[in-house]
Amino acid sequence: MIRASHRQPGFLAALLHRLSGLALALFLPLHFLALGLALNGAAPLDSFLALTRQPLVKLAEWALVVALATHMALGLRVIAIELLPWRDRTAATVSTCVGAGLLVGLLLLLNGA
Repeated sequence: MIRASHRQPGFLAALLHRLSGLALALFLPLHFLALGLALNGAAPLDSFLALTRQPLVKLAEWALVVALATHMALGLRVIAIELLPWRDRTAATVSTCVGAGLLVGLLLLLNGA
């Protein structure tokens, strides 16, 4: 059962902010692995980067970029709420943040990633 407070745009914003942050935290070990392989020479790094050409990895990369952009936009929303005098139009602000994240993902796709 969904509580009434969970239907509010602010709850959705907080949930998306936490989930995108979790996705970024799960990505970090893979990023550190790639950096560590780069320190071991070109051959280990090239073999790791060959995996990134797989379609599933490309999809995960796109989702990661969208998560990063969404996390940043929602974080800026939180800063704006704390520092600026306006607090209304929450649904529009959350929609704009999610739209900005998807727009960045679309730009990545159009760039030929």
